[in-house]
Amino acid sequence: MLTAPPLPRDPAWRGRLITTAVILIVLWPMLVQAEFKPWILWDAQSLAATWNFLSSFIPPAHTPEFLQLVLVSSWETIAMATAGMALAMLGAIPLTLLVTERLSISRIGSGQVSPLAAALRHGVRSLLVLLRSVPELVWALLLVRIVGLGPTAGVIAIALTYCGMLGKVYAEILESSDASACNALLNNGSGRLAALLYGALPESAAELVSYTIYRWECAIRGSVVMGFVGAGGLGQRMDESMKMMAGGELATMLMVFVLLVAGADAVSAMLRRRLA
Repeated sequence: MLTAPPLPRDPAWRGRLITTAVILIVLWPMLVQAEFKPWILWDAQSLAATWNFLSSFIPPAHTPEFLQLVLVSSWETIAMATAGMALAMLGAIPLTLLVTERLSISRIGSGQVSPLAAALRHGVRSLLVLLRSVPELVWALLLVRIVGLGPTAGVIAIALTYCGMLGKVYAEILESSDASACNALLNNGSGRLAALLYGALPESAAELVSYTIYRWECAIRGSVVMGFVGAGGLGQRMDESMKMMAGGELATMLMVFVLLVAGADAVSAMLRRRLA
């Protein structure tokens, strides 16, 4: 009687087993520290509260006055995100010009950046780290205390955080691009701005624009979140409806929010296709 040959043993099973054990050993204290208790969701009291809350979503609010209010708030959210991104780019572009080592004139000839230029570049990098280290929600919380409730706090918060993000990523994209055109311009007496516009940008334009569009999508989502701390827009209306337990209004605004993000994604995809 013929017997089936034994299945071959995975030669890497010990390594995979050890890796899994190490991950669990490292992850478990973090879950305990974070008080991660998903079984609470299945508690009878939690299930009853969830059902009562979700059942209030039907029917969604659809009165003309409320829909007009949602439309105005949605436009305010888009305007907040777009204005914040515009201000962020105004700050990020000159900072990128300073922080990108490839555009340094002092390295021409010796190939080494002068100490003064290196110190300036390090200071600008530290500023970019500071700006992007503080989330836009925290900036919004601080700015609401300074400028009061409304979209102004949200616009400034997005501008500060996204300036740090854009400046860092812009510099990394430019540093990783082909340096031949940029070096040729600098070696022949070109200024930093001309080297950026005619040497570095043509090589990296598609990637730079693609990342900028992606950040604009993130800014729209962030604008809604900042509305919960009083920065205006759709998020502030959602916060008010949640406090009043108006599930129908919340359902309508959630649907509008999904459509808003889907529309931003569609615009982003269209622009990326044109760039490609």
